[in-house]
Amino acid sequence: MKKIVLLSVLSLCVLFLQAQDMKTYKFAERDTCSLYMDVYQPVQPNGYCIVYVFGGGFIGGERNNEYAVSYAKKLAEKGYVVVCNDYRLGLKGAKMDLTHVISSLENAINLAVEDLFSAISFVLKHADDLHVNADKIILTGSSAGAITVLEADYMQGNRFDLAKVLPEDFHFAGVMSFAGAIFSRNGKVKYRVSPPAPTMFLQGTSDNLVTYKKIRFANYGFFGTKPLVKQFQKFNYPFYARRYEDLGHEAAALHLYEFDLSIWFIDNYVVKKRNLQIDETINDPDVPRWKIGKVKPGQVYNKKR
Repeated sequence: MKKIVLLSVLSLCVLFLQAQDMKTYKFAERDTCSLYMDVYQPVQPNGYCIVYVFGGGFIGGERNNEYAVSYAKKLAEKGYVVVCNDYRLGLKGAKMDLTHVISSLENAINLAVEDLFSAISFVLKHADDLHVNADKIILTGSSAGAITVLEADYMQGNRFDLAKVLPEDFHFAGVMSFAGAIFSRNGKVKYRVSPPAPTMFLQGTSDNLVTYKKIRFANYGFFGTKPLVKQFQKFNYPFYARRYEDLGHEAAALHLYEFDLSIWFIDNYVVKKRNLQIDETINDPDVPRWKIGKVKPGQVYNKKR
């Protein structure tokens, strides 16, 4: 009896260790740095790959921060291969005064998206070894990472030059944005070549750091959840939107708090391919409130460097 119990315990330990299996790969070499990704392998891969892009205002953050690692491990336990990738921090030391803010932001987003596309290219090239199906890659990100994944799908849907590193017939299976927005130099966000992936938008209605509404200057614009959902509704694109009433930028950190919602979204929108349009506004007093929730861009980027 003792031997059976011991063997059972050892088996559970082996499974646990397998579930936490992680390897690091270099996926790109830039002039200023090398870029790496951490790949978390589940015990029984379900074929889907979730690429998580960390936040940090394009001035900080790292792929292996405690929240990213916790999120990746929980997803791996559900059978997903999880990729957490580096990207260049384009706003670190950048000029953010009125004459430079647009060009600096656009440059930072482009750098992050370019690095994300390089990470995706690496995954596609090594899909068999990583147990990934090319048509089952899902993007998710927080704050700057959410901007990056939304922007990547937008660029892919318009076949912008940066997206041409990916196969012409490639499409993301889904996108999950925790407090993200899209930058456009062409007015309203439109998907002119192919439709966007099914998208989940989570954002606070009082988010001042990454706009929930929109900021326009001539043809340049930064579009948050409110205008993006309006476009998705207009063109009948599948989406799930959860607007947190009076919440600020805290939604950027809800990928763990709302973990089950991510799984539900993937199951319904990606796996079952349900063409749903769900838009809800909630007031959840239990959502954790942090100082970052009330932070404004000027408090982050206008400090003396």
